[in-house]
Amino acid sequence: MTVAKRPLGNSTIEVSEIGLGAWQFTDEGWGGPDENESARIVDEALALGVTFIDTAPGYAGGKSEAALGRALEGRRDQVVLCTKFGYWADEPANYSAGRIEESLTKSLARLRTDYVDVLLVHSPPFELMDGTTQPHYRELQRLKDAGMIRAYGVSGQADTSEEIRRIVETTGSQAIEIRFNALYQEPAQAFEAAAAAGVGLIVKVPLESGWLSGKYTADSRFEEGPRSRWTPEQIAERAALVDEFAALLPAGVSTTHGALRHILAQPQVSTVIPGTKSVQQLRENVAAHEGTLLPDTLAAIRKLGEGRPSLTW
Repeated sequence: MTVAKRPLGNSTIEVSEIGLGAWQFTDEGWGGPDENESARIVDEALALGVTFIDTAPGYAGGKSEAALGRALEGRRDQVVLCTKFGYWADEPANYSAGRIEESLTKSLARLRTDYVDVLLVHSPPFELMDGTTQPHYRELQRLKDAGMIRAYGVSGQADTSEEIRRIVETTGSQAIEIRFNALYQEPAQAFEAAAAAGVGLIVKVPLESGWLSGKYTADSRFEEGPRSRWTPEQIAERAALVDEFAALLPAGVSTTHGALRHILAQPQVSTVIPGTKSVQQLRENVAAHEGTLLPDTLAAIRKLGEGRPSLTW
């Protein structure tokens, strides 16, 4: 069964409801796939009907974009490419509006194309999410008018409903990339506002950085990176939430499939982009679209998320 398509807000763009998050491509530090495996993942994604691919200049220092450019040579028209501005491949983060076109031009060279379908401001400070005071969105509209991009928007930083409303109300965006999953549901408070404004939602971190895939347990420990600050008590608390979530799912439904189906049950969501390290993981993620969750299960998952504070990635 080919992955179904959904509109990206009120743009003319259609995207596969399950996309491909390419942030790990060629990133050895995160145990990502090498270039050959990345190319195989792209081949399989296209064969399965996955058309939306998300990357950024800052992913693996530009190597993710470059690997995609090589893998998509001769078939650029088969995919919807989303990249970002703000984090650079070869220098510290810089959000100057006057450098958006420069960043985009470098991305286009790495991606081997003359346009991208979606360009997002990459996790900017909250004050840059205000189109009434910041020039970034006028510049993005200029690039859209010039045919270098087809739609623009913002990838959230704190990923809250407050951010969504500000972006929707002030920037003219047609897409927002937002963290949302069964363990972190606060952004859903603004989903209707986004839909009413014609803004498509791209859901990142759908498996809560591996927790909802069954990768971690209460005994897991993290020796480096931002998660190394978690105490054993915090890890145990998160593991208990995952156990609660798993208990809500029908027999035979994995936590990965349950997590992705919960997200796809939100009609305002255009696509969900789990990160992928292997062809097998891609197939597992894509298979989630072959089933749905019953309303009672969705209601129970929604209740699980009520009142939960933001969980640190």
